[in-house]
Amino acid sequence: MAKDYITGKSFLSGNRRSHAMNATRHMWKLNLQTVHLVDELGNVKKVKVSARTLKKLQSTDTTKA
Repeated sequence: MAKDYITGKSFLSGNRRSHAMNATRHMWKLNLQTVHLVDELGNVKKVKVSARTLKKLQSTDTTKA
């Protein structure tokens, strides 16, 4: 199952509704991106992170000058 490595979020499921209120099952998937994370020991790990989480990480990055 596709899942965000940091937040643990996965897809949402529900119904699409037409004008006639017909219900068809639908899944809303995350926009997952593959990124390389470096831990405290300097090890590089390849993980999948949603674009929303990635944007949040970049906005709170404290290593920028």
